[in-house]
Amino acid sequence: MTTPRTVSSAVVDAVTTIDTTVVGLAPAMAMAALAQNLANSAAMAAMNAVFAQQQAFIAHQAATTSAVAMLLALIDD
Repeated sequence: MTTPRTVSSAVVDAVTTIDTTVVGLAPAMAMAALAQNLANSAAMAAMNAVFAQQQAFIAHQAATTSAVAMLLALIDD
């Protein structure tokens, strides 16, 4: 068996400081991650809204074109 050795008080202080820092920063890190996720979700929602608007515009334009073509076909007859 090995004999127990004492640990330098400077090492104990350094480890305690790091542990305290990590525990102290955990809430801030969690809030930062939450803020980033919310910003990403808002950006994706905006992108989806733009995409839906573009698709609706294409559908409306196609319907208008088809209706005008039918009206012109009636005039030609």
